[in-house]
Amino acid sequence: MAIDIIMLLASLGLILLSCAAFVNAIEWFGKSLNLHQGIVGSVLAAIGTALPETIIPILAIFFTKGTSGHEIGIGAIAGAPFMLATLGFFVTGTAVVVNKLLGRRTLKMYIDHSILSRDLLFFLIYYSIAITATLYHDIHFLKYTVAVCIAASYALYLKMTIHGEADAIEIHEKLYVTRFFRLKSSVFWITVQLAAGLGGIIFGAHLFINYVGLLSGELGASPLILSLIITPIATELPEKLNSVIWVGRKKDTLALGNITGAMVFQSCFPVTFGMVFTDWHLGGPTVASAVCALGMALIVLIWVTVTKMLHPFVLLLGGAAYTVFLVTAFG
Repeated sequence: MAIDIIMLLASLGLILLSCAAFVNAIEWFGKSLNLHQGIVGSVLAAIGTALPETIIPILAIFFTKGTSGHEIGIGAIAGAPFMLATLGFFVTGTAVVVNKLLGRRTLKMYIDHSILSRDLLFFLIYYSIAITATLYHDIHFLKYTVAVCIAASYALYLKMTIHGEADAIEIHEKLYVTRFFRLKSSVFWITVQLAAGLGGIIFGAHLFINYVGLLSGELGASPLILSLIITPIATELPEKLNSVIWVGRKKDTLALGNITGAMVFQSCFPVTFGMVFTDWHLGGPTVASAVCALGMALIVLIWVTVTKMLHPFVLLLGGAAYTVFLVTAFG
């Protein structure tokens, strides 16, 4: 068990370093293409860091034998948006408070409320429709039709995000790979660092999940707990860590967009995959996680819509929502 713990920490270190490289490269990539913060945070960064948790349910459903494969797949699909809307928000809010205590920033969050509101609204619509599909899970034609419509409608979200107005990317650090090797910045080196960072995130998350699985097996955890709680904590680390980095740099729109954009992506593609390739008969813990995620997203959306701003203490409510889920589902 000691070796498993050491490797777990090593894989976490790899994810941390890869996230730092990815954040630096994605900012330069957006700057080189003159993309605004909405596209960089809610689309490019969100999709890139969502790859680990997108791949896991696919592998579980197709390649894990027995009913446990579908349990792990459905749990991972539902666990991803749940972790983002609860612990993801909580970690981001905590990062703001910590940086305030260290004198690095104020509690005021500099967000583009239109981007955040759009992301949360799309998530609430997509995820609500997907979760309620469990009520007619045995009507295959209807379930498949709804799944295809949800996936196809992501194009509308992309269109609105790309054509929406937002501030340009501001960069205060050189590209790491060019600074380390004393090279001239170019699209080629931006792409190299971006690919290396993303590859490190995926590989690190894969290692992390493997060793979490070994430890949870030694502790006797069930497949549902593993897929709904433990695995998403590992796979959502890139989004959380990216957001912590951006919050420290006062780039709050990128920090929140990385999380909310990933929530939209997760409520479209992994969810529709589960609707098509599983029976999508959701149990109590899965539904409870969805209710917590939707509730937290609604709270933040209402706050941002009414006040046109965001306070870190609202995000800290994500920790309370996560606690409520644990008590409700496994108490």
